[in-house]
Amino acid sequence: MAATVGRQRPRKLACWVLMAVLLADLLALSDTLAVMSVDLGSESMKVAIVKPGVPMEIVLNKESRRKTPVTVTLKENERFFGDTAAGMAIKNPKATLRYFQHLLGKQADNPHVALYRARFPEHELSFDPQRQTVYFQISPQLQFSPEEVLGMVLNYSRSLAEDFAEQPIKDAVITVPAFFNQAERRAVLQAARMAGLKVLQLINDNTATALSYGVFRRKDINATAQNIMFYDMGSGSTVCTIVTYQTVKTKEAGMQPQLQIRGVGFDRTLGGLEMELRLREHLAGLFNEQRKGQRAKDVRENPRAMAKLLREANRLKTVLSANADHMAQIEGLMDDVDFKAKVTRAEFEELCADLFERVPGPVQQALQSAEMSLDEIEQVILVGGATRVPKVQEVLLKAVGKEELGKNINADEAAAMGAVYQAAALSKAFKVKPFVVRDAVVYPILVEFTREVEDEPGVHSLKHNKRVLFSRMGPYPQRKVITFNRYSHDFNFHINYGDLGFLGPEDLRVFGSHNLTTVKLKGVGESFKKYPDYESKGIKAHFNLDESGVLSLDRVESVFETLVEDSPEEESTLTKLGNTISSLFGGSTTPDTKENGTDAVQEEEESPAEGTKDEPGEQAEFKEEAEAPVEDTSQTPPLESKEDTPEGEKPPEKESGDKSEAQKSSEKGEAEPEGGPPAPEEEKKQKPARKQRMVEEIGVELVVLDLPDLPEDELARSVQKLEDLTFRDLEKQEREKAANSLEAFIFETQDKLYQPEYQEVSTEEQREEISGKLSAASTWLEDEGFGATTVMLKEKLAELRKLCQGLFFRMEERKKWPERLSALDNLLNHSSMFLKGARLIPEMDQIFTEVEMTTLEKVINETWAWKNATMAEQAKLPATEKPVLLSKDIEAKMMALDREVQYLLNKAKFAKPRPRPRDKNGNRTEPPLNVSASDQGEKVTPPAGHTEDAKPISEPEKVETRSEPKDTEPLELGGPGVDSEQEQPARQKRPLKNDEL
Repeated sequence: MAATVGRQRPRKLACWVLMAVLLADLLALSDTLAVMSVDLGSESMKVAIVKPGVPMEIVLNKESRRKTPVTVTLKENERFFGDTAAGMAIKNPKATLRYFQHLLGKQADNPHVALYRARFPEHELSFDPQRQTVYFQISPQLQFSPEEVLGMVLNYSRSLAEDFAEQPIKDAVITVPAFFNQAERRAVLQAARMAGLKVLQLINDNTATALSYGVFRRKDINATAQNIMFYDMGSGSTVCTIVTYQTVKTKEAGMQPQLQIRGVGFDRTLGGLEMELRLREHLAGLFNEQRKGQRAKDVRENPRAMAKLLREANRLKTVLSANADHMAQIEGLMDDVDFKAKVTRAEFEELCADLFERVPGPVQQALQSAEMSLDEIEQVILVGGATRVPKVQEVLLKAVGKEELGKNINADEAAAMGAVYQAAALSKAFKVKPFVVRDAVVYPILVEFTREVEDEPGVHSLKHNKRVLFSRMGPYPQRKVITFNRYSHDFNFHINYGDLGFLGPEDLRVFGSHNLTTVKLKGVGESFKKYPDYESKGIKAHFNLDESGVLSLDRVESVFETLVEDSPEEESTLTKLGNTISSLFGGSTTPDTKENGTDAVQEEEESPAEGTKDEPGEQAEFKEEAEAPVEDTSQTPPLESKEDTPEGEKPPEKESGDKSEAQKSSEKGEAEPEGGPPAPEEEKKQKPARKQRMVEEIGVELVVLDLPDLPEDELARSVQKLEDLTFRDLEKQEREKAANSLEAFIFETQDKLYQPEYQEVSTEEQREEISGKLSAASTWLEDEGFGATTVMLKEKLAELRKLCQGLFFRMEERKKWPERLSALDNLLNHSSMFLKGARLIPEMDQIFTEVEMTTLEKVINETWAWKNATMAEQAKLPATEKPVLLSKDIEAKMMALDREVQYLLNKAKFAKPRPRPRDKNGNRTEPPLNVSASDQGEKVTPPAGHTEDAKPISEPEKVETRSEPKDTEPLELGGPGVDSEQEQPARQKRPLKNDEL
């Protein structure tokens, strides 16, 4: 018995563990029932959500618009976002921040910082000596970094999504330009962290657009590859992308559609903003010419006037896309002087002639990176608002050599819809159709290290080595492992960008530092001392390029191996328990991976590098695991990329084979495949020596070289700063809401005092008292309301409502009387007719007892009596007194009467007819109407197999008492409340009680 209990305990414990895990998953899902995406453009953003019942919907902002300007106005005591902030740009241009994304991840000496100062001279950019970056100095008390400003915008986008979804949202997918480097991507992630968002993925906007295009054309994708070019010219930049669509076979979902980014080309400064700035400069020149003889100041020195001109230039660019000319006009541009000038499309195209010449540039870059020609491109699709300019389309059409350009996609919302589809796929709360996404690395990343080599006997020199870690246009997300085989002491290596020759000189200056990180390893020598008898398998560094395109070094390990002999031993209780839990979860008995939670490359699968001769004195082995896109984690097999081994160091092939055999015969828990049975003990004893692997964690110190991240203490201060601003905004909104409610109540009540229906239910003294209190409150609100707190405003409103409570109550009751009394009369009439009909049923067919009908009659009479008495009493009271006829009492009487009627109706619905007596011929006889109840029903039909003389089954007596009837809903035929034919005999053999209905 004890043995049986011992075998059951692990399984019971495993069941409890499984229930706990499932409960934790359910609790986690309860907070993630809605996800959002933010298409973060230079000029505006689009927010989309997915929640149960709302699939992929664009969020409307407070102005009911689908597009929200990425603009923030920061003052001492308030903030404004979106369209409100865009309107404030003219009144307070210095405090209104726009296009600040161009400063993300940039140091102070970056050309884009100087370009931002030239475009927006009204903003004061101060230098941050700690990070070598800039921040906005709005006032001596107000200063914000670009990451903090972006965090405010993301927090505002979340508030819009939460208001639209009517539930809290934390998970989000954010779009970023495909040309963002590591520093810029980390800056966006820090901004999202400041906003309290959990970023599921930073998705490239061109990839999101391609995903949206493919999702809505899933049926058109087949095994034949289709090459589509997306040309996206937005407000701040231009990106050209070549995407290949085709179906691929996946392990889990079979044949599924896939998009693969094949080529990317971009221009960081070519966009609609530069066109608007050219137009603004042209309009400013025209205005100065009009006032040339008046010795007026240059309009370019007035920030407000320039803000007005930029807004007019934006409108003018849009209008000239559809018209040959248009009149630009601004009222009170400067010094109360109006501005009016005619601008033609030809003049606009001449101003931007050099910009239009740069339109084909991204196309050529994309073709070169994809190693394709224009003949292989099936269609060119326009994306982005600036592609609506006719000259852009004309130049692009000539460059690609197609008959027409595709415009069959929503140029503004495609990226937001693709990103929210990806958010739903990454969320645990939704299940979407798989769509494999293979994004591409734009900037290659390599590892550099230096070690001492012996050129000649006794002559040593330093050798600098480079190994490509992630190649250009290679797919990601993926993980790679690099092995350093010739180090037995602490050493350093560097992670840098690879060959950036495809960038122009200006782009290289904007790109920033080419060096990413210096990795300093500590503890290598100690690990060799710890395992002196083991054979070193190298120092393995595990790299991860995640879904957001952000590179990280997961861990560094020192690996050793030795040959050991197996000694059979019994499984311990903990081992048995672990095997039981693993089997319940559908997994094998193989131990889990490292505790760091990353899906590392399995060490058992790694093998020594094989290849031809390499440079002497060094060896680096690569192993990469190309992870599948987020929708399906198993569609692409791991990619093996191994560097050549130097001469004399080439490991024999036999060693690799021995290693695989040793893996197959490794210790228990690793030897068996998933779900495989354990080997017999006889086989365990006969196992040969196997390889034992020991892994020692190596200490890592990272020195960031491109742009240092915010320290944790500064990041915490930034988070607290934004939370304080949000709390202040919420308090302000609450106070404004309380003030508006008080003001509205005063005006509405003062107006009601003069309405005839309110004068009828109030006396002159009552109205004078209320009017005096309202006037005093209005005066207080005008004089002292600006300094009043939210609590004071709410208390004043509660005081006025209490004063007017009696007046409003009497008025509301009189409004409800006609409808309530009419409904009560109808119910009484129908109930009386029902009771009269019930009493006319013949006694043999009667389904209601006398007690039931008497009870209904009593309720009807009592209700009639109450109504007549209460209405008579109410008629004696003046209209200014509290009424005795209350709508709630009428509703209570109606509910009581309706309950009695419904009880009898439900009983009649499920009642069964009584059996009829048969005559000598075996026919059922219908009793005459004048036959008494004693003459009917004494003889019933005998059951099958019984003679006519058999004693009939007596009818059960009715139970006169019953429980309180309940409100019941009508039941469908064939539902649980209807007896089947097989149940009828059984139901006739026992008394049918009323409470069994």
